[in-house]
Amino acid sequence: MARLKGAMVGVGFFAVNQLQAWRDIADVEIVAICDSDPARLASVGDRFGIDRRFTDAAEMLATQTLDFLDIATTVPSHRPLVELAAGHRLPVICQKPFASSLADGQAMVDACFAAGVPLMVHENFRWQTPIRAVKSEIGSGAIGAPFWGRVSYRSGYDVYAGQPYLAETRRFIVEDVGIHLLDVSRFLFGDVLSIASTTRRVNPDITGEDVATMLLTHEAGATSIIDCSFASTPEVEPFPQTLLEIDGEEGGLRLAVDYRLTITGKNGIRRRDVAPPLLAWAERPWHGVQESVFNIQNHWVDCLRSGVDPDTSGADNLKTLALVDAAYEGARTLRTLHRSKDGVAFS
Repeated sequence: MARLKGAMVGVGFFAVNQLQAWRDIADVEIVAICDSDPARLASVGDRFGIDRRFTDAAEMLATQTLDFLDIATTVPSHRPLVELAAGHRLPVICQKPFASSLADGQAMVDACFAAGVPLMVHENFRWQTPIRAVKSEIGSGAIGAPFWGRVSYRSGYDVYAGQPYLAETRRFIVEDVGIHLLDVSRFLFGDVLSIASTTRRVNPDITGEDVATMLLTHEAGATSIIDCSFASTPEVEPFPQTLLEIDGEEGGLRLAVDYRLTITGKNGIRRRDVAPPLLAWAERPWHGVQESVFNIQNHWVDCLRSGVDPDTSGADNLKTLALVDAAYEGARTLRTLHRSKDGVAFS
């Protein structure tokens, strides 16, 4: 089997996990990296033994023979980089959030379609072992058709220490974490018909919202609630675990802290430990997310070799991106109940 050669643009905070995962996947090699910070480029290049280093992506793509490009930069650079890759007819993976607007997202999808190359969004939450286990239980019919669910991510973890830019972004938790949960909800319950939302900023030292609640109705008939917070004080800190509650027509399931899955059905109660494996390079509590990075990148390689569209293709991710925009718009235009001498009205 021919060895796949890839390049990565952006080697910052999260990209190191992607480089670790690439190193674990057979017959794949990252042969070149690009970053605007020469010091970071040197540090990461030395750490992973990658000698071909660039500060200009166009130069890298013009001089290297590659099978794919992995984009791990911030959102504003995604469109020009994806379009650059498409211009070289190069399959491309792009970090989430995919785009800052639906128009940019659609332009990237169109560019890759016109070039005849696959485009995958690095939307890794649905690739976490516990989430896959829940999907498998639903698919087996263990609880019947789901009619209600909650996807929850509530934490007091200091995310700003490792990613200080999060404290300054105008659109924060919905775009950073909520986007993952919206994708998980689509993965478990199907595509969405409607969404209502509220957001709030609790931490006075940040710019954007750190709490959000979203109510979704799905085409298949289920209702799901998504709640996410970086302003909570749980008794047991679950970070970075996603917790789930799902009711089906023939039973229910609960994914609780420490990856404990309980399935209640017609035949009684069944319990499973669905903890993700601790990869050799991973560390707690990040290991579940880190393992999902390996899983999604392995999926990408399988898709490249088979010619099948990735599960989280650019076209599919436009549906999740649209929900993010709708959540912000819904929170902005939330109708308020007013009481007066003339009665009760909404505005």
